[in-house]
Amino acid sequence: MQRLSPLEPVGAAVEAALRPHLGIGAPVLLAVSGGPDSTALLAAAAAIGPPSGLHVATVDHGLRPESSEEARAVAALSARYGIPHRTLAWTGVKPTRGIQAAARAARYALLADHATAIGAERVLTGHTRDDQAETVLLRLLAGSGPAGLAGMRPERRLSGGVRLARPFLTIPKANLVAYCEARALGFARDPSNRDARFARVRLRDAMTILGAEGLTAERLCRLAERCARDGAALARASEVAFAAAVKASSGRSLLLDGARLRTLPDAVVLRVVSLGLEWVNPAGAERLERLERLVFESLLPALRTGTPLRRTLRAALVEVNPAGDLALAPAPPRRTPARSRA
Repeated sequence: MQRLSPLEPVGAAVEAALRPHLGIGAPVLLAVSGGPDSTALLAAAAAIGPPSGLHVATVDHGLRPESSEEARAVAALSARYGIPHRTLAWTGVKPTRGIQAAARAARYALLADHATAIGAERVLTGHTRDDQAETVLLRLLAGSGPAGLAGMRPERRLSGGVRLARPFLTIPKANLVAYCEARALGFARDPSNRDARFARVRLRDAMTILGAEGLTAERLCRLAERCARDGAALARASEVAFAAAVKASSGRSLLLDGARLRTLPDAVVLRVVSLGLEWVNPAGAERLERLERLVFESLLPALRTGTPLRRTLRAALVEVNPAGDLALAPAPPRRTPARSRA
């Protein structure tokens, strides 16, 4: 009887995680940077079945001199597997601050546009369990609520009809490195992943100490799963409560039943108000701390005592009217002070 190599179960797990995302009847775009995670994504996709319907894209941010060579290496590997490849360049002026966040936003925008152009309904990335643990830890340090602590979603809408999926979110990075090494696949190592100027890199180094105290990547990912599960239930309850609380609506203006809001749990009221603000200004965004301050320190006390209130948040006017209901409407434009005449 032939004995399995220790690496074969790893390879089987990698390919099993990816298989449900392929063969969906529409083109699939693989986001491949050339690192071990995305190289494993490309190799596993090629191993699962014929390359028909698969496409590969590499985003060249133009931030390192090696990036163009790494894109060419991905193109060569894609050609070896018979899969079409496109390099997507991030052009224009780069910000001097928040470069990682800006690069991430640019990457997803470029991938979404290319997916739309080729008719792909799904973009796959190589994010791993290690990435998820780092994300949860970053958000924990930022004081995020359950929605933030749920970390990266296994799947979410990217743009229009394009969805982003992360098949390897429960797989350790070491397994993807082993997958590449077992197949003699070379991969790039981004030096920015060791640059201590970035918080994610510093936290990655701290994970060794935290893991020794029990805060392992596995436990952080379990926290994310629990927060995602509880957050989904709370979101559904809040949507039902929001629909029941609407007394009237006109364009971007909304009137919510104050008496009904007073009977809801505080966590649900918080989300109902957030849904109302999204109705008024879909493009806006609020910090959780500011929303909590508005709801818990001002809005709920005003609703419970029948005290009129006027506040603004997220370009919306939030008002408890004399009838005790909550009115939400676009805030009037701010008046600019007139210039003094000489």
